[in-house]
Amino acid sequence: MAVSIRFLSLAALALLACSAPAQIRDLRNAESNERAGRHEDALRDYRAAQDSCHSIDSPRMRRQSCAAAHLQYAELLVTMGRTQDAMGAYHEAEAVLAKNEAAAARACYAVAELYGVSGDTKKRYEYLWKTVTNYPNEGFAADAMKRMLRDGRKRAPRQLRDELQVLSGSLAHTQVSDNILEALAQLEESEFKSPKTALHYYDMLVRAHPNSGFFDDALWHGARLSRNLGDGRGAAKRLRKLLSTRVVAIGAGSYFSVWLDNAQFELGLVLRDDLKDFDGAISAFARLPSDYPASLLRDDALFERAATKARAGRQESACKDLSKLRRKYPDSKYEFELAPKLRTELGCVL
Repeated sequence: MAVSIRFLSLAALALLACSAPAQIRDLRNAESNERAGRHEDALRDYRAAQDSCHSIDSPRMRRQSCAAAHLQYAELLVTMGRTQDAMGAYHEAEAVLAKNEAAAARACYAVAELYGVSGDTKKRYEYLWKTVTNYPNEGFAADAMKRMLRDGRKRAPRQLRDELQVLSGSLAHTQVSDNILEALAQLEESEFKSPKTALHYYDMLVRAHPNSGFFDDALWHGARLSRNLGDGRGAAKRLRKLLSTRVVAIGAGSYFSVWLDNAQFELGLVLRDDLKDFDGAISAFARLPSDYPASLLRDDALFERAATKARAGRQESACKDLSKLRRKYPDSKYEFELAPKLRTELGCVL
């Protein structure tokens, strides 16, 4: 089974081709031969490029060309089904490209993938672990962390948790730190049934990594766990923090979190059901359709706003919301049972 392990982007390859200094002729020839299916000739030229790349004057071009020569050579061996030779080539690449951490990390991660294909679970784990610990500031460390979590939680979750707890300290100031905290939170909740400890790790992630791709998830799951633990105020606090990212996203032209409309709806439920803050809940439900006009929860928010007004003794206003629900969302799931029932209870005039 072949594993595709491309290193350079098309843009990077185009840059190499456009510059086209004489010293990288070997690399251009290798790529041309590979595209033409002349694999043995391509291997020969990649080998030649591994030497000639060192003669390039530009440090940046030298770095890119040498990385391409080694990594594309190894990948071609994988394509040809020469797995053992490819492993040797990646080992060599990691050693030779040690000062180019992105390339070395790629080579290390590729070895882990090849061990996975060959069925050597122990060696695969060893090189995934090495990718995380030796190259914690490279993107491949995050990829390796995902693989380790997926495999380790089935095979040896306690050992994985203990090892990650150590890494959460030693790699606290690296790029992979948020991945480690997120993995620990998942393990604690799912494998060890410890929601308090999971919440602790989610909160650590939020404090330490405000720009993390896991930031929104950590707040959402933290709010969920907090509510399940009976801490409605803590849940509301986390939901409001998550919702505050909407303002930042508007100002910075960034993306909206996938959790935002869910968080707005959940905040209404928490305020009403956990904190008995009916006015706050009504406001929270009212904001959802205006802040998130494309949300699938608009009818949910309108029905729950009506239900909240009913609990607060505002029957007339609740009936108006129920009338609006029937008019705007006649196919809503609430129109099958819950809304008609509530209209009857309130004595709404149709």
